[in-house]
Formats: sequence, structure tokens, C-alpha cells
Amino acid sequence: MHLQILDLDGALATQISLRGVAPWSSVSTVDLRDLAPRLRLWARERSIRAARARLREHAREPTLSLLGSGDFHHVAVLLMEQAREPITIVQIDNHPDWVRLAPRWHCGSWVNQALRLPQVRRVITLGVCSDDLVRPDLKGGNLAALAAGRIVLFPWQHAPSRVWRRVADGAGHRYQKGHLAWSNLAEIGVEKALDAIIALIETDAIWISIDKDVLAEREALTNWDQGHMPLAAVKQIIDAVGARFTVAGADICGEFSAAHHSNWFKRWEARMDQPQREISDDLLARNEATNRELLVAIEKAARR
Repeated sequence: MHLQILDLDGALATQISLRGVAPWSSVSTVDLRDLAPRLRLWARERSIRAARARLREHAREPTLSLLGSGDFHHVAVLLMEQAREPITIVQIDNHPDWVRLAPRWHCGSWVNQALRLPQVRRVITLGVCSDDLVRPDLKGGNLAALAAGRIVLFPWQHAPSRVWRRVADGAGHRYQKGHLAWSNLAEIGVEKALDAIIALIETDAIWISIDKDVLAEREALTNWDQGHMPLAAVKQIIDAVGARFTVAGADICGEFSAAHHSNWFKRWEARMDQPQREISDDLLARNEATNRELLVAIEKAARR
């Protein structure tokens, strides 16, 4: 498997141990720092076209790509575009990233873009704990895709979500008295849930997309509010799905990096949505340690 480091924010520059943590077929770095301010949080079509063209110059299969901050999660769709076969996206994330009211290319709406790709059959989202599931209809959540089964969502732990209208039942939820009652992984257990998750994958190949904000702060430090899914559970899922399906590609985001937005709306959005944290080298070192474990797990899964 090829390891590709997308240099968007400098967050990965010091994580030199990642290059030797697994027997990669090759390792490369793609310099995107000049485009990063226009890509961060959300991007216009012109910026996306420029990033797409540069990434196509470096296209290889299969590739595990590191994206830096979760502010760039939508860049992963440009990598998914390169998949040559039908894929199911296994998304492990504290946020569903399904908002229909956000700009088209936004880190909080990229799942909708991925579902437009002809090769993407379904997105299975695992681990959400965030308030995005509180009144998701009022927050622009793509409940139509949830009802149709294009999105299947298993939170790590979340209370039932109140909704205005009935939503058809799915593998990860049931409609009950005006609420979506979720099948929480923390309650049913990952091992038991994996049977249902694997049954939902109808393609021979998968794409693994991980945002480390799914983890608690003791295991990673990110720019976003974080969940409670243990790293051990994430690795258990990678191991199980990798044993059954071809890994067509993977991406990991969720580094911490300071942002200096020149766009006033991006400054406002970051201030409103992202927690303010005091950062130390010890905290940032957690990300490299966690990345090493994730990279080993994904490379092993892809090698099967």
C-alpha cells in the first residue's frame, strides 16, 4: 500500500515515524500548502478543481492518505473519485458530515458529495457522539439518504434524536414516537454490531475514512469537539472489514493545527463551531502515536 501525505497545514511534518511504521510500497508527500487557505473548512469549485488536478498527478492504488486537520475532510472526496470499482465508504467519525445546508464542498457536508460519485454505493458512518444528531432535521442532516439506506449510521453513544417527520427505519435506527432511536455501538458491543455492518457492505471493495475526532482527547487532539470511541474499537472495525473486503483506499484526518483564516466567514465559523484549546507538545504527540496504530492496522488490512 502507498502512503501519501497531503501537506495542507504542516501538522504532519514532524511525524517522521509514520514513514517507517509499516512496509509501504512507497511514500510520497503532496505539497498543497498554497491551496490550503482556500480549501480549509470549505472551498469554491475553482479551488477544488486545482486540488483535483494536483492529486491526479500523484494517483496510485491503493493509497492511504493523511490529510491533516479535519478541516480538510472534504478533500478526501477527490481521492475517492480515483476509485476504479464500486466501493462502500466506512466512515469513522464523531460527526456525520451530512449537512445539506453547508457549502457544497465543506468538511461538514462531504458525505453528500461522496454519495454523488457513481462508484459509491453506500456510506456507513460509525462512532458519532456529537450534537449533530440533536434535531438533525433542523440542522440540515441528510435524513432522506438515511431513510433510503444510502447512509447507515451507528453512533458510539447518542440519545434518541427528535425529528418533525417520520423517517423510515434503517439498520442503525428505528423511528419511535417522533424520535430516531439509535443502535449505539457502546451498548450493543462492536463485535456484535460488526455482523450487521459487514452485512450492509454489498461491494467487493471498501474505502476507510477516519476522522480522529471520533476518539477521546486522551488518544488524539483535534480542531473539533471529540467523541468517546476507543482506539481499540476503531482498530477492531478496521481488522474485521479488512478481513472480508478489498481496501480500495483510505484517508485519515484529525490532526490539530492552528488556522489563520483571512475569510471573515471562515473565522466566524471556526469561532462558533470549534472548541478553544491550550496546546502542548505532549498533547500533539498523542496524534502521532495514534496515527502509527491506525496506519499499521490499515496497511495490514490492505495486504490481505
